[in-house]
Amino acid sequence: MSAAETVTVSIDGREVEVPKGTGLVETALAAGIEIPVFCYEPRLGAPVGACRMCLVEVEGIPKLQAGCTLTATDGMVVKTAQTSKLAADGQNSTLEFILVNHPLDCPVCDKGGECPLQDLTFRWGPPVTRNTFPKRTFEKPIPISPTIALDRERCILCYRCTRFSSDVSEDDQLVAQARGSQSIIATFEDQPYRAPFSGNVIELCPVGALTSTQYRFEARPWEIQDVPTVCGLCPVGCNVEATTREGKVKRIGSRNHPEIDEGWLCDKGRFGFTHLRAGDRVVDPSRRVGVRRSETLSWDAALDEAEAMLRAGGANIVTALSGSETVEQAYALGRLLRQGLGAHCAVMPEDVNPALDAFRLPLSSIRDAKLIVILGDDPIVERAPVVDLWIKAARRAGAEVVESEIGAPDGGVAKARDELGERIRESERAILIWSGPAGNGGATIAGLAAELDLAEKPGSGAFHLPETANGRGVADGWAAAADGDEADPEPIELLIVSGDEAAANPDVRALAEQAERVLAISMFRSPVAGWADLVLPGTSYLERDGTYVNLEGRLQRLRRAVIPPCPDELAWIAKLAERFDVDLSPHSPQVFAELSERCYGGIDYSAIGEVAELPERAAAVEVPPAPKAPKRERGKGLRLVSYRPLFSGPAVERVPELQFQRPGSEIELSADDAKKIGAKAGSTVQVISNGTSVALHARVNKQLVKGVARIAAEHAQGLGTHVEVST
Repeated sequence: MSAAETVTVSIDGREVEVPKGTGLVETALAAGIEIPVFCYEPRLGAPVGACRMCLVEVEGIPKLQAGCTLTATDGMVVKTAQTSKLAADGQNSTLEFILVNHPLDCPVCDKGGECPLQDLTFRWGPPVTRNTFPKRTFEKPIPISPTIALDRERCILCYRCTRFSSDVSEDDQLVAQARGSQSIIATFEDQPYRAPFSGNVIELCPVGALTSTQYRFEARPWEIQDVPTVCGLCPVGCNVEATTREGKVKRIGSRNHPEIDEGWLCDKGRFGFTHLRAGDRVVDPSRRVGVRRSETLSWDAALDEAEAMLRAGGANIVTALSGSETVEQAYALGRLLRQGLGAHCAVMPEDVNPALDAFRLPLSSIRDAKLIVILGDDPIVERAPVVDLWIKAARRAGAEVVESEIGAPDGGVAKARDELGERIRESERAILIWSGPAGNGGATIAGLAAELDLAEKPGSGAFHLPETANGRGVADGWAAAADGDEADPEPIELLIVSGDEAAANPDVRALAEQAERVLAISMFRSPVAGWADLVLPGTSYLERDGTYVNLEGRLQRLRRAVIPPCPDELAWIAKLAERFDVDLSPHSPQVFAELSERCYGGIDYSAIGEVAELPERAAAVEVPPAPKAPKRERGKGLRLVSYRPLFSGPAVERVPELQFQRPGSEIELSADDAKKIGAKAGSTVQVISNGTSVALHARVNKQLVKGVARIAAEHAQGLGTHVEVST
């Protein structure tokens, strides 16, 4: 950085050189000096100076200034409370004023021991109180949602929560009501705070005003351990900390990887951990003995049964993978089946195309883009929620965001190629994002990016948003275990269903009807009850050691937060492999060391640190041109487009606090189609298809193509490719 771009600032007699425009709080930190803050949080945008805790004395200015609102200028001389009595008195007065009505309930407050107000009061506040009058009280706690409780007595009106709601997630549901001493935090029109990122306000709150209903009175800081790991509920791979106490996960918090999640978590990742304690959790193997009847087996008997099924299946075995397995689990299962039994076939969770590695960028690059083109029919917030936050940040920074029309037969590829092609080529920071059906989405977006010459521009890139958390890693692990070509077996003697996501897939269930026998690996009993011949217990991402690969192509470590109630999959796969003379370790580091030589350049397991690095862009490879628009299927009525909502799936279904977040029974219609049938927003319409009639609420979506309707998958069950809609 050139000298013209830096300035020199004196803080408490220490001179420090920083880039011009750096905030004074960061400038002080660069000099090794802390300016205490409450309302200041760089991720929320421009500072507002609401709490006045950061008061400093600036040479040449007669009054104390809010340090968080100042930026470094050359020659600036600043004194903090450490060297200025005036600033110290200001901070003491600020804290005394904040504490006037703050309750002295630290021993029972969930923020106790982790509270900035507590810490700063000890360090900067008055030793005794001068107040003898009763403190103001409010009704408490107020459940602003099933996951968040509000205690207004503790609120210090820093406005972090409302700023997040308005300026980051842009849901505008959390607001400040009234003025002056009567100001309170509330939800808009007192409605439940129903937004995909609502739980972030719990971490943002610097006091105990906003707390988690799940964690309320569950633990104290000196009783817990925080395990750094990665969320396994969507393809973003947000970095998280799992708080545990007495062998149980008590909460999930953000670990802030600045290139992936910037410290934000969706509510699915934050509150979905209680699926570990589901009532229908499978903890012992079982065998089907009749229609919807089963008997529990010992592990030795279960492995005997599994061995017999594998030997009987021989080469006619199909494995359906979920995309939730670790890389090591996919590799171990592949080694067992492909090297122990010969030819074998797998149903992968989705298409993965390594050609996208030539256009690789960190997710944070979306924020810096000038032009973002979104392709596909699925809402990004439902597929990869944090990506939606990066797009909103880019739009606030002035980026142009172009969304394709929903229901376009090619997902909008033709529009990106023809109407926007030249602008994308000219832009040095253009981003393509595919959020469409699994199919060949990776090949589609890679082909389009190649056509538009994005590989040569380091600021431009392309992202394919998978439907599964570790689809890329599962494909890597399975490929590393390859031993010969796969062939489609006929008939299917044995179907292995790996994971609850695969068990819930209608295509996998169709395969199960064709198979002679079914072996299922499942966390929950209900998805496989009645049709799986042998059920072996599965584990959650919070109960595993191993690796995941996120949608960027970044290899990240999972660390076991708690011990599962059953053996880890690697343990029993290794024991089963012994029976087929396949040498396989039951430990993730050893399994990874073996597969890493084959697909990750030999990287050491220990080198995948807590903050995983993004690999460099791969060399460009020849990519087939992006496919042209397919012919539309003909049918009567509107063509149906369905999507899988974020708050759905086996894990979410077992978290009572998240049920209010699941999508309502609605159908999205284009403005033309809604007008044609006389439907208005919120009105009830009848949706008819395949002899099935469903009543749904209409919602008008201007992005929908005429002749197309969109419904969440859970409300589209039983409906065909076309539907008739009437009022």
